[in-house]
Amino acid sequence: MTGNIIFAYTRAQAIADGVLVDVTETAKEAGFKVSVAMTDTVHAEYVQVPAGVDDQDEQGRLWDILWMCFLEARRQKESSTIFFSVLVKNSNKGPKKVDLKCVCGPDDEGAPCLTIMRPGED
Repeated sequence: MTGNIIFAYTRAQAIADGVLVDVTETAKEAGFKVSVAMTDTVHAEYVQVPAGVDDQDEQGRLWDILWMCFLEARRQKESSTIFFSVLVKNSNKGPKKVDLKCVCGPDDEGAPCLTIMRPGED
């Protein structure tokens, strides 16, 4: 490509706009050494607890996603995109398997960062 960049939507802007949710502090507790964010879709559907669902809390649901991602990332050390699954209870009928992916890329300063999303998101 040649020419000047007309517009760039930064990771910081996406976090400020709520398109991405920064979960770095909890991710550090799970063992991650880089910043971690997830799409607002993943956060809304799998971290936030739906009304009326018993025995669930956001911190526990977030931890489950991060821990399963961490385990799979350790197993697939050389891949920039990993796929993993987690059980999520969005109804009182019980948990269901949810497939997610985690992509490693550069943050706004070029340092590595991770973004957790649904398989069809990018």
